[in-house]
Amino acid sequence: MFVIVGASLAGAKAAETLRAEGYTGRVVLVGEEIERPYERPPLSKAYLQGKDPRDKAFVHDEGWYAEHDVELILGRRATNLDAARHVLTLDGAEELPYDKLLLATGSRVRTLGVPGADLPGVRYLRTMDEADALLGALRTGGTVVVVGAGWIGLEVAAAAREHGCAVTVVEAASLPLHRVLGDEVAAVFRDLHVEHGVEFRFEVGVREFGDVGGRVASVVLDDDTELAADLVVVGVGIRPAVELAEAAGLAVEDGVVTDAALRTSDPDVYACGDVAHFHSPLVGARLRVEHWSNALNGGPAAARSMLGQPVVYDRVPYFFSDQYDLGMEYAGWAAPGSYDQVVFRGDRAGREFVAFWVSGGRVLAGMNVNVWDVQEQIQALVRAGYAGRAVDLTKLSDVDVPLADLVD
Repeated sequence: MFVIVGASLAGAKAAETLRAEGYTGRVVLVGEEIERPYERPPLSKAYLQGKDPRDKAFVHDEGWYAEHDVELILGRRATNLDAARHVLTLDGAEELPYDKLLLATGSRVRTLGVPGADLPGVRYLRTMDEADALLGALRTGGTVVVVGAGWIGLEVAAAAREHGCAVTVVEAASLPLHRVLGDEVAAVFRDLHVEHGVEFRFEVGVREFGDVGGRVASVVLDDDTELAADLVVVGVGIRPAVELAEAAGLAVEDGVVTDAALRTSDPDVYACGDVAHFHSPLVGARLRVEHWSNALNGGPAAARSMLGQPVVYDRVPYFFSDQYDLGMEYAGWAAPGSYDQVVFRGDRAGREFVAFWVSGGRVLAGMNVNVWDVQEQIQALVRAGYAGRAVDLTKLSDVDVPLADLVD
């Protein structure tokens, strides 16, 4: 009997793969939410913008689970994992035995511990019900303050502007997405939002949320500035949901530690998606990747590993974002301080370009902005870069030189 904890994209894809690979034993998929597994990107993108229907986010049709003999247990919380006894406990009472178990528990939002943080009108965005409520609030218009200029914060800001809201974004750093993108590329996203009417407050934090009649009405910043707010959306990051792993005594370090086959320190417990801190043969280090593609690809990889198949999970990290008329894709891994320059190819001012994060001539990551059908070449350059192969940077920046020509 295989048990998957986390009725998520990763969990659903793992269950799908178990059946596709011919596993005929019992498969149980457990989730805290009452919704069947869904993808999270639409929650801050097309669904929140009102462009796509709610049902488009679901991984499978409602009848898929019964048709494939996958037991879907929803609205139940896994509260303990006894790895020695091979038992998962639900809601502190019901025991569920397993032969092998997959942790696809994902992440939880980081919250702000400031006065007024629990006021009505202060919202987070991680689950579908939170997206439902936020979409309804944005459609009423008004003044929105977004705390945090990461990917979720900027996507919410874009959606709010498209619904006609006045938007101010508060960010502790000097630019949006600064830690991920660095000065030059982060400035592109700042300018994009400013052009669409978003105001920024950089290098400042939130002291408290003020209220009128028991509902949020303002955001007070560290510099004593007070911003009016009909609605506040907090997007200050997520943390891996490692509670079960800790209870089981598994190795935990910024997520559940796994090898390249997504096995944890217990031979019968595996982990994938946001929660897994896996060894990446590509990068030669442990990574924890909080993006859709890691769930999409990690679930099937973990399922095959559970079946005893040889698995080496070495995907190039990938994510995408849509904001106003800007679409982008990012592939690779370029941690702050790991690169010595950013090489641009195309029209940065017109927001049609590819940016490459480079170290010693080696491409560590690449991002295409409003330039399409180049991901295969970008990922090939990243793989070459992590294999130690440098490229000619003059040719890399030259739009007349096909990217494919730079890849062996």
